[in-house]
Amino acid sequence: MRSAPSPLPNSLGIALVISSATPLLLLDKDLCVEAASRSFCSAFELDPAEVVGVELCALGDGEWAAAQLRSLLRATMAGSAAIEAYEMDLIRTGHPTLCLILNAHLLDHDGADQRRMALAVLDVTEVRKAQKAWAAAEREKDVLLRELQHRVANSLQIIASVLMQSARRVQSDEARLHLHDAHHRVMSIATLQRQLAAGTPGDVILRFYLNDLCNSIGASMIFDHSLTRIDVIVDDSVTSSDISVSLGLIVTELVINALKHAFPDRTTPGCITVEYWSRPTGWKLTVSDDGIGMPYEGEAKKPGLGTGIVDALSNQLDATVIVTDTAPGTRVAITHLEKV
Repeated sequence: MRSAPSPLPNSLGIALVISSATPLLLLDKDLCVEAASRSFCSAFELDPAEVVGVELCALGDGEWAAAQLRSLLRATMAGSAAIEAYEMDLIRTGHPTLCLILNAHLLDHDGADQRRMALAVLDVTEVRKAQKAWAAAEREKDVLLRELQHRVANSLQIIASVLMQSARRVQSDEARLHLHDAHHRVMSIATLQRQLAAGTPGDVILRFYLNDLCNSIGASMIFDHSLTRIDVIVDDSVTSSDISVSLGLIVTELVINALKHAFPDRTTPGCITVEYWSRPTGWKLTVSDDGIGMPYEGEAKKPGLGTGIVDALSNQLDATVIVTDTAPGTRVAITHLEKV
């Protein structure tokens, strides 16, 4: 029901409201419309001549009569609240539901009878649709990525099985050793793939990731767990899946190398320690053992495939590699410093 309008503010203020490009209403103390922008009337298919003097909740077919909105507007009019980015669905019969963001502010006034409020309305329906479509596409991408990772892991395990069968058939000890090395590397990469597929999309918690990886390596390569162990000491660092894969491959190569060369006498107790920490200034990964240490200069061998892999991955991570003879044992430190 139309009520008698309150005394209007000056004509310039009315003109500013009417010409606003943003859908805008000027409401009096009773939440009746004193002025409405053309953009508001156009957006919600209202006749400008039928809007002024009508209570907000009576506009259109009553779609603005939401109880929560009315309560918030009354609190704002009383000066006890202000509506900042209030989101609501405008449900209209025969029309698509609109997603709106409302902002309402009490204007300066001389007394309770002269209180007025500006209500701005922003239609974000298309933005919300786009956000939902993007979220759905991201979920689909994650599902496809997990499926791909599972397939890659399965294929790698098949390759590892073929390598192991070939190792059993060959007569050459050197060829058998190379096939065993290839088998361990393939199985470690398969483990990385399975861990990524099993984890949540996005960032990777390194403590769990590296623990699982080292457990997998130890299960396949340590003959007596009462003699040889792998300790993993990692802080609460979280990193991207790309970086975690590179770190995992580096750890794989260094741990496998230590298991192969640090403890030639399998009756001697030994420990391999994997440590990782990160700071705002950078991060550091170390793999150390208490084995026989580095060979003497006369015994030094040509760097193998594992060394090349570690160097290449470290370069990709913009990190330096330092190998130290800790007497006893060997320590390999991979350090990345953030550029200032």
